[in-house]
Amino acid sequence: MNGAAKGAIVGGVFLAMVGGAGYGVYALVGDGGDGKGGGRPDGSASAQAEKGSGPVTEKETAATAKAFLAAWAAGDARAAADLTNNAAAAQTAVGDFTAKAHVSKAVITPGTPNGTTVPYKVEAEITYEGVTKPLAYDSQLTVVRGLTSGKPLVDWQESVLHPQLQRGETLRAGAPASPPVKAVDRNGQELSAEKYPSLGPVLDELRAAYGGKAGGKPGAEVWIEPAAGPKRTLLTLVEGEPSTLKTYLDAGVQAAAEQAVAKHPEASVVAVQTGNGHILAVANHRKDGFNAAMRGARAPGSTLKIVTAAMLMDRGLVSADKPAECTKEAVWGGRTFHNLKNFEAPGATFATAFARSCNTAFIKPIDEVKDDAALSKEATQVFGIGLDWKTGVKSVDGRVPTATGAEEAAGYIGQGQITMNPLNVASITATARTGVFRQPLLVSPDLDGRTIATAQRRMKSSVQSQLVSMMRLTASSGTAQQTMAAVGGSDKGAKTGSAEVDGSGSPDSWFTGFSGDVAAAAMVEGGGHGSDAAGPIVAQVLNAG
Repeated sequence: MNGAAKGAIVGGVFLAMVGGAGYGVYALVGDGGDGKGGGRPDGSASAQAEKGSGPVTEKETAATAKAFLAAWAAGDARAAADLTNNAAAAQTAVGDFTAKAHVSKAVITPGTPNGTTVPYKVEAEITYEGVTKPLAYDSQLTVVRGLTSGKPLVDWQESVLHPQLQRGETLRAGAPASPPVKAVDRNGQELSAEKYPSLGPVLDELRAAYGGKAGGKPGAEVWIEPAAGPKRTLLTLVEGEPSTLKTYLDAGVQAAAEQAVAKHPEASVVAVQTGNGHILAVANHRKDGFNAAMRGARAPGSTLKIVTAAMLMDRGLVSADKPAECTKEAVWGGRTFHNLKNFEAPGATFATAFARSCNTAFIKPIDEVKDDAALSKEATQVFGIGLDWKTGVKSVDGRVPTATGAEEAAGYIGQGQITMNPLNVASITATARTGVFRQPLLVSPDLDGRTIATAQRRMKSSVQSQLVSMMRLTASSGTAQQTMAAVGGSDKGAKTGSAEVDGSGSPDSWFTGFSGDVAAAAMVEGGGHGSDAAGPIVAQVLNAG
């Protein structure tokens, strides 16, 4: 070894010394090298690698791995790096293994080579602020022929240092930036990603945002520092005193939400308390792990008819008990709109048209509205859509832009440029139920003093009473009848929806409803009509609430 590492073979075990103090031990098991022990006569570990050609031999593999592991165990980052095909990256990583991961001792025991791959066991000790704990793991390396040098070299990957390290990741030890955080529901019951899998990303966001504001003391740990995203703890050195972060979630409702979305692929649901906007549950069942329940942006279909109906009644253009034109089709802006299966309902009231989700009955009054921005104004001024909600984590608060022509008509039935997520639609239902928009919240604004969005005006009482009665009719005898029959209680209402998505073979399934003081909305991408997939999810959540 060079001046930074001196050693000797004692009983078949390589003892490496750094600056006169014992640092690492390289245990030679099943030596596949030249049988002469470690290193060249000149003492240079890198001199083990001689120029060659063709496939790396078993002898070269064993000798190169032996020299690399010995240098690594000794803490000689330069010597170890010179035996790899990426010296700059390897030197930094091996150096950081001591300096930043606080490894005070390393025993590295190689296994039997398999071709050009050599397995080994690392038994390290981490020492941080007087506390020492063991860290043991198995890993492996591969020896390749240097492209330009022709020498056998360790193919450098981050996983050589630790098998869980991925590209761009590093091993670190120390005190975390903030104390450990225990998230609890509104009743003090602990919430964890293990018990509520889809809450994982939400809890991570909450801890990152509020962990430092909830008290507690940080401990010390060993972790994997990622290139992006949250760190991953490998070993706790000193237990911290966790802070407690109280959320508005309800463990019982959350459990029901988790079970409900698990029955359908690409499903999301949100439940809120109608009187205060507190989010009781948020769940997703998706391959990509995306929080579509709060951050999605897809056409909500006929669930938006709650807002359209409120706007039309607000302007005195329709009434729940007055006749509505529910024809087979309606033309606006050069586009023809149809009802599901081209049904019609001659002489139906507007309440019946709402309950049966008659598209044409909502498009026919456009000519009388005489305001391209009418729907957008209603959505923002009464339902709080687009007001920069600050829920406690990242969320998208819906989009109802001004539109003209066929796009305006499409918007009236929740298509066109309208985008929502289950959080938005659950909030719309809560606003309809109480007549007042209350911005959805996961945690109290008192934690960080953030400003909560408020709507410009409350819903007219006459509009609110008619809207609730129409949603109740939908639940008792309309498109939501079968689904809502499974929901307990007498005070319940709903609205179904399906949204055609370009390039999709089946429409998105939407459903929203209320029962007592709980409102919920669900969406299943490609799930079909509202009651097909999203409906049963909402029913299960409402029953838990």
